[in-house]
Amino acid sequence: MAGNVSYITDAQFQAEVLESKVPVLLDFTAAWCGPCKAIAPHLEAINTEKNGALKVLKIDIDNNPDVPSKFGVQNIPTLLLFRDGKVVDRRVGSGSRPQLEAFVASIPKA
Repeated sequence: MAGNVSYITDAQFQAEVLESKVPVLLDFTAAWCGPCKAIAPHLEAINTEKNGALKVLKIDIDNNPDVPSKFGVQNIPTLLLFRDGKVVDRRVGSGSRPQLEAFVASIPKA
């Protein structure tokens, strides 16, 4: 685990993401991925700022191949926004903090 963003596994995906009561930003990442490391501090800051209104999680694609395969993740970083167990938006590639904040702001209101 890095900072305040938790890693989940394929086995935890259902409970942590699909059954979450709050929207989830899931970061598909790998230890060797430079752009993934570059956005990590931004994601940690967003997680802190949202203070429970959004859950930011990471999943290592090398150790957890099922979830990335299910969602057709071919490049990392890939960010998926979930609300009520459904993907509501997708972003591939890194970005600046303002770009990531704008992406998170795109979550449809309940």
